[in-house]
Amino acid sequence: MALLHYQPPTNPYLKIIHRDNALVVVDKPAGLLSVPGKLLEHRDSVYTRLARIFPDIKLVHRLDMATSGVMVFALGKAAQSHLSRQFQQRTPKKTYLAKVWGALPADNGCIDLPLSCDWPNRPKQQVDFFNGKPSQTFYRVLKRQAQGCTVKLSPYTGRSHQLRVHMLALNCPILGDKFYAHSAAFEAAERLLLHAFELRITHPQTEQTLTFTSPCPF
Repeated sequence: MALLHYQPPTNPYLKIIHRDNALVVVDKPAGLLSVPGKLLEHRDSVYTRLARIFPDIKLVHRLDMATSGVMVFALGKAAQSHLSRQFQQRTPKKTYLAKVWGALPADNGCIDLPLSCDWPNRPKQQVDFFNGKPSQTFYRVLKRQAQGCTVKLSPYTGRSHQLRVHMLALNCPILGDKFYAHSAAFEAAERLLLHAFELRITHPQTEQTLTFTSPCPF
């Protein structure tokens, strides 16, 4: 699906939370691609901007363009291998904050619904009990409002659009979600109200546990 009118934010151009010999952690704004797209007009991304400063920058994981928050990159192949293995083994602890439409069925719980790509409508994903990959998301309601909830989301797996589809499956789409929200929920926010609030990883050189956070902008 083409990115219509891609206008990535430039102020700040890069917000680096942490850097050392092995990794760089950034606070990604909503509206900026994690990695460059195929078309020339989609080349601007977090990765592209970092590569101008750090020629040996390496990708480890991604955030959706519409999602903001903490994102880690490796410096060099050894660090990339170490960090990528952590994500494959699901040892990093990821915490997101979101505002959703409607009332979640409980104050906390686990959504265990398999997901697959909705190929005719890609990049959309869907719940698929026949061909879907196992996908689990833990949630906790932080605040209930008249029309929705503020919720903390902790994905165990890292499927594409996992949090967005899992919230939709509970009839609580994330506000501002152009792919999955109904018109009222989409129009309730100027952006997707999903933020990567906290990321806990093991440092690839020191084996020290590090926790990075980004203040929620909504």
